[in-house]
Amino acid sequence: MKISLDWLRTLIPTDKPAEEIGKLLTGSGLEVEGIEELESVPGGLRGVVLGTVLTREKHPDADKLSVTTVDVGDGTTRQIVCGAPNVAAGQRVVVALDGAVLHPSEGEPFKIKKSKIRGLASEGMICAEDEIGLGQSHAGIMVLDTDLPNGTPAAEYFGLGSDAVLEIGLTPNRADAASHYGVARELRALLRQPCHLPDISGFHAPATAAAPIRVTLEDAAAAPRYAGLLLENVQVGPSPEWLQRRLRSIGLSPINNVVDVTNFVLHELGQPLHAFDADQISGNQVRVKRAVEGEKFTTLDGTERTLRAEDLVIADANGAPMALAGVFGGKASGVSEATTRVFLESAYFAPAVVRKTGQTHQLKTDASFHFERGTDPNMALIGLKRAALLLQEVAGATVAAPVVDEYPAHIGHTPVRLRLPRVEKLVGQFIAPERIRQILTDLDILIAEEIMSDEVGIMNGQTGSTHNSALNSHNSPQEWILSVPPHKVDVTREADVIEEILRIYGYNHVALRPHNSATYLAQFPNPDPEIIRQNTARLLSGQGFSEIITNSITNSLYFEKEGEQDETLVRLLNFNSAELNVMRPTLLHSGLEVIRHNVNRRQRDLKLYEFGKAYRQKAGGQYEEYNKLVIYLTGNTAAETWQQKSDKSSFHQLAGAVQQVLASLGFPQPTSQPVQHPYLAGGLTLLAQNQPVAQLGAVSTAILKRLDVSQPVWYAELDWDWLMRKYKNALVARELPKFPEVRRDLSLVVDKTVTFDQLQQIARRTEKKLLQQVNVFDVYEGDNLGQGKKSYSVSFLLQDPAQTLTDQAIDSVMNRLIQQFEQQAGALIRK
Repeated sequence: MKISLDWLRTLIPTDKPAEEIGKLLTGSGLEVEGIEELESVPGGLRGVVLGTVLTREKHPDADKLSVTTVDVGDGTTRQIVCGAPNVAAGQRVVVALDGAVLHPSEGEPFKIKKSKIRGLASEGMICAEDEIGLGQSHAGIMVLDTDLPNGTPAAEYFGLGSDAVLEIGLTPNRADAASHYGVARELRALLRQPCHLPDISGFHAPATAAAPIRVTLEDAAAAPRYAGLLLENVQVGPSPEWLQRRLRSIGLSPINNVVDVTNFVLHELGQPLHAFDADQISGNQVRVKRAVEGEKFTTLDGTERTLRAEDLVIADANGAPMALAGVFGGKASGVSEATTRVFLESAYFAPAVVRKTGQTHQLKTDASFHFERGTDPNMALIGLKRAALLLQEVAGATVAAPVVDEYPAHIGHTPVRLRLPRVEKLVGQFIAPERIRQILTDLDILIAEEIMSDEVGIMNGQTGSTHNSALNSHNSPQEWILSVPPHKVDVTREADVIEEILRIYGYNHVALRPHNSATYLAQFPNPDPEIIRQNTARLLSGQGFSEIITNSITNSLYFEKEGEQDETLVRLLNFNSAELNVMRPTLLHSGLEVIRHNVNRRQRDLKLYEFGKAYRQKAGGQYEEYNKLVIYLTGNTAAETWQQKSDKSSFHQLAGAVQQVLASLGFPQPTSQPVQHPYLAGGLTLLAQNQPVAQLGAVSTAILKRLDVSQPVWYAELDWDWLMRKYKNALVARELPKFPEVRRDLSLVVDKTVTFDQLQQIARRTEKKLLQQVNVFDVYEGDNLGQGKKSYSVSFLLQDPAQTLTDQAIDSVMNRLIQQFEQQAGALIRK
């Protein structure tokens, strides 16, 4: 939101510089993100002053040039060569001195330098209006009629001032500050200085009218207040310069005087207005009603829109929509150059109704921005009268009928209970009741009732007192009943009021205590899931993986065939795009989109991981969400160099990363079984405590083709919810072994259906004391092994922590292993 300081000063007179005002507003919660200096004329006419032409002679070597001497008030007479035909001695003129940078009305800026023109020195320039950006005329120099002394800055003579524009990062809860008057109210409390509304005392309306426009509220809940005014003799045209300058200062483009006035009042007072061409209002009646489902309506941008039954519209006597209430006007009823009669609307619409209409039709306007956050119903008439007076000034309008004000149910102040001891408890510092009273008064929050300390004790069923003596007096109130005005839409509870007090009192005025404490400490989860997640992220990042964060909303076509619906998908009711219409049931597809984006830009070697949620709808309409950790590998393991070739990413690299994650979470030795995953073409499911905790393998070619990914991708999906529930954080330390380990190898010929995991389990069941590690280092399949056979080359590491292993002990273990492999797996030992 942009706020013009020059405009702001018309509502609260202050000479504070922009930087100081910015600090005050930021400290109170209206963060000023930047301050931009604006000049009414580029360059601000710096280095341009008033002067007097003392003499004028013809240039000896040029018929159209004159040689003048000029006094610019610094005690030095300057010689200036001038080409203007109207220059003469005795004239008061505008002089650009050496070093001044001029910004002409057309062309590029240029700098004035001492120079020689046809052999004679020239120490400046006597200016025409187009040369300093004040007009288009180049017929001659500007001749002034003024008594100001020579040397007076030209900007002062022409009344040119600079303006500062504050860029405020307005949070959604601060609807009360969404205008220049709203910011002025904030400064009133911060500076203890009065602010004022624009003067509307000059507004007068006739008691009756020949053809008034009637207003009918057909949905008072959606439109609690609707005011209107009929204006005649309106001359639509360009706005005066002052009005255009105000709008440009906050980034708006002037359109015409009628539209510009409505925009001006919106940003001055925070009250949205809309102007209808009164001659286009059929039956001289305005109906505020819900739309008819499916009816068509063309908005001001020329777009035909299909309305829904929940849309609130402003319609004519026949029910034909003229505007989407609080959002956008209609093309047919809009103000044009031919308009002479205007019906001006100033209303208060329910925020939820405007928000829903804006979202349905994908429309975001300045009016909807204000209505969605909540406007002040008491500002409707003030804004209407302010606009009428301005239109009388800039468009020659006359008020043709009485003000129409439909306000069936008055929106009153909100009562809020404030306990003064509670202020100290939440703020952490005692604030005197009189200071609190002053702050509340400056914020327009009234104290409707004061309850004394004895009464509070009786009401609370106690006779004790607070620890602070300032609040212990029998004559001092301990509780106030406040009356909060409706423009304070976010102040509805005691805590909200205390926040308002603290904002104005100043966060920086609350001293830090030597030892901070609280009356209640929440129990922190043990272990903390966030810390576990961070540790796991560091583990993967240390292995060269990069974390990604993808959208939880995805395309239903990834999971459905045309004409078929998946009932397990969680669908969005108001989606912005047909490609983002469901909550993702898996993280795979959004990760593949990231891979596709990178591969298409020649970034082919990727190692990625993501923590995220997946969503599903169960039978009966209930929804579930799951936390997952997913890992992706694609491309080469590393960039190719002259020292070594780069290998393709493999399943074993992915499995190693997954097993390291599981080991860090307390599951070092998961078992495995063939994967059964709808999107994987082969792989493994890892089990811990007989529960599948990870699925990993190659993404199927059908999925890659659907996502337009041109290279193979390895994918792992871990059940993060289960891993968090079963997390083991106990560390077991043991002494490093003092005795050497021994390796023995076996080559086992088994059926193709036998997996290495089965062999490993057989080995660990057979020898539990000495066997430390089992590893497969080669797998072979060939015709010489026989049909349906394959060979595993397996290494076994044996170690006794108490003594050196003897050959007899080693042979005993290996013989038992061979026996069990033969009996349980039907293995043939190759020798």
